[in-house]
Amino acid sequence: MDIKVNDTPARRDRLESAILAAATRLFAECGFEGSTIAAVAERAGISKQNLLYYFPTKHGLYRRVLDEVLDDWLARMAHLADADGEPEDVLRAYVAAKLRFSREQPWASRVYAMEVIGGAKFYGEQIRARVVPLLQRDIEVFERWMAQGRIARVDATHLLFALWAMTQSYADFAAQMTLVLERPELTGADFANAEQLIGDMVVRALARPA
Repeated sequence: MDIKVNDTPARRDRLESAILAAATRLFAECGFEGSTIAAVAERAGISKQNLLYYFPTKHGLYRRVLDEVLDDWLARMAHLADADGEPEDVLRAYVAAKLRFSREQPWASRVYAMEVIGGAKFYGEQIRARVVPLLQRDIEVFERWMAQGRIARVDATHLLFALWAMTQSYADFAAQMTLVLERPELTGADFANAEQLIGDMVVRALARPA
C-alpha cells in the first residue's frame, strides 16, 4: 500500500487521510506518549519510512490530528453565530450538531478530550487562540438575547460548559453508556433521545419568567 513520492496528488491525499484516520484512533486509545510512528504506520498499512515523508515527527502528526479535530468541532459550533434566529431553534440546532459530531467522529472527540484531560500540554496555545474567541462570541450572543428579553438570565459561560459536557459525553464516555445499556454500541435512537432531552432541558432553563 506504500505510495511513492511521485504518485498523483489524489493518491497522496488518500494516503494522508488514511494516516490521519489511523493516528486519530491510536492517539485516542493510547494518548500521545503511548503512541508511536511505527504503530500508526502499521495501522495505516504503510511503512514507517513512507509515513515519515508526510509527517516527519510524531508531534507534527499529533498537532495535525488535533487541527483536523478542532476544525470540524468549531465548524459545528457555528450554529450559535445566528444571533437573529429564534433562541430555541438556534440552541436545538447547536445541540444536534454537537451530538452529530460525537456520533460521527467519536475517536476525534476522544483524542481532543485526552489532550485536555492531560492538561493540554501540546495544544494549549491553539485552544486559547481558536476556542476562546469563539466561546466569547457565543457568550455575547447569549448576552444579547438576555438584554432583549428573549431568554432568562443565566451564566452563559457555564451553560456552554454544560452543553459541551452533555453532548461530548456521548463520544468520550460511550463505553460506560453501552455497559449500562447492555448493548455493544449506542444507536441512532439513543442519540435522538439525547438530542430531544438535552434540547428540552436547555430550552426550559432559558425560558423567560411568566
